[in-house]
Amino acid sequence: MRIVIAGGHGQIALRLERLLAARGYEVAGIIRKAEQSDDLRAAGAEPVVLDLESASVEEVAERLRGADAAVFAAGAGPGSGVTRKDTVDKGAAVLFADAAVRAGVRRFVVVSSMGANPDHRGDEVFDVYLRAKGEADAYVQGLESLDWTILRPGALTDDAGTGLVRLEARTGRGPVPRDDVAAVLAELLDTPATSGLTLELIGGSAPVSVAVKAVAGN
Repeated sequence: MRIVIAGGHGQIALRLERLLAARGYEVAGIIRKAEQSDDLRAAGAEPVVLDLESASVEEVAERLRGADAAVFAAGAGPGSGVTRKDTVDKGAAVLFADAAVRAGVRRFVVVSSMGANPDHRGDEVFDVYLRAKGEADAYVQGLESLDWTILRPGALTDDAGTGLVRLEARTGRGPVPRDDVAAVLAELLDTPATSGLTLELIGGSAPVSVAVKAVAGN
């Protein structure tokens, strides 16, 4: 199984790459800077240098051809301004989804954000971020050619993962370690029955595999 991850050098993406490589999957991570390549190789992933803010749909589709699944885990980052929320958090997500459709990659998982809403109001940077993520999510949800799952984690922490989560359509706000977000993503990729679901994720009491099976109806 080959999985391509956009935003391959992100904190969640690197964790996910390690997990997927340990499961024996072939993993590629799309990165903007060539100097990040060694970090991906150390995580067991193939680095693919491509700037999603300037690439064409066909250029991205070329990197996706032959993949079994795609994960959008890119983000402009907390230090970025309003403009990059639109070009990365929305624009790159839309581009990646369109490229997956063109490449014939049906399984598509999005790392979104709790509170993402295309109708979110406000002009502060975080308001723009939540609106951009919401607009990207809505776009993906409208693509019938994709078997999508959207994951909206709560407040991300660098605490060691516990392997215990709460994963539901609505969880309410709360923290969740990045380790556990990556573990849930890996399990979602292995659970096609979660296609068509938009899920919130926080720390909880259910083992990751049990939580994913529960939302999948198993």
